[in-house]
Amino acid sequence: MQFTAKQISEFLEGSIDGNPDVAITELSKIEDGKEGSLSFLSNPKYENFLYSTQASVVIVSKDFIPNQPFTSTLIRVDNPYSSFTILLDKYNEAMNAQAALSGIDKLAFVHPTAKIGSNVFIDAFAYVAENVVIGNGCRLNAQTFVGANTKIGENSIFFPGVKIYHNALIGSRVTIHANTVIGSDGFGFAPQKDGTYNKIPQIGNVIIEDDVEIGANTTVDRATMGSTIIKKGAKIDNLIQIAHNVEIGENTVLAAQSGISGSTKVGPNSVVGGQVGIAGHLTLAKGTQIGAQAGINFNITEENKQWHGSPAQPLRNWMRASVIFKHLPDVEKRINILEVELKRLTAELEKNTIHNER
Repeated sequence: MQFTAKQISEFLEGSIDGNPDVAITELSKIEDGKEGSLSFLSNPKYENFLYSTQASVVIVSKDFIPNQPFTSTLIRVDNPYSSFTILLDKYNEAMNAQAALSGIDKLAFVHPTAKIGSNVFIDAFAYVAENVVIGNGCRLNAQTFVGANTKIGENSIFFPGVKIYHNALIGSRVTIHANTVIGSDGFGFAPQKDGTYNKIPQIGNVIIEDDVEIGANTTVDRATMGSTIIKKGAKIDNLIQIAHNVEIGENTVLAAQSGISGSTKVGPNSVVGGQVGIAGHLTLAKGTQIGAQAGINFNITEENKQWHGSPAQPLRNWMRASVIFKHLPDVEKRINILEVELKRLTAELEKNTIHNER
């Protein structure tokens, strides 16, 4: 595919500085740019690459002012990062369209009672169980398992090795990456008098609403009763544990290696950093932002507030505490010196007191 800077500028509703007819055949990072490629500059830390890149076109902010000579044609837009993301999305759509397949591979198994929509692709060694419903345009890659009575909306994509247990309800335009497991048993065990544990049957299901994306090697447990729910537009990273009866709000983002314990509700538009641990049976308000490696063991009732640390505390408090923590070794030295001086003064005072009494 080949486009000119002018065509791209018109598509992004931007303006051009330089040659409008320069041809673009690929996208690249600005530091790896070469002739015929298009890149973007959003973060000021990367500005120096603009003056050395060989990229033919670079997308920049409307108010960007260069301070050195450069050779690239510039496309000026309101938000370079968002504009480049739009181009990546269109490029990805074009690539997928070229590689689009439909039909059921002869090495796949589809139960006779399953209902398969139009333009569905089911790859080799995929397994579709009884009474499954798969909407139009879905793609089940190799070794995908879809359990009985599961319903899947339109244009959803499951990458190799995805396992979806029975009775799951999955919306449209859902993307689930390799080896993620949806609907495995929640961690429910009842302690007995003799020290053993009896398993509590997990008879609920998982509901994943429209436009959700889930990364690789993530687990979403089925509910004990009722449903574990991932609401519309949520984005979930790789290597995340979501326990039984958890509810993830709309457009919430979870970064890798985080874990959410059972029955906790995370409000809409929240952001959870990497390696965050959230205890069970909690409610987190809308717009909650949690920094990496934080620990949450209490309800958060105030909306749009930032939390850091373990146990977590408001961002401002955490920053002040961090400053103090860094100086603790020096504080310890000062305390030790003061203790020695205090002992010396105390001994001298006692000596003087005894002398005066005599």
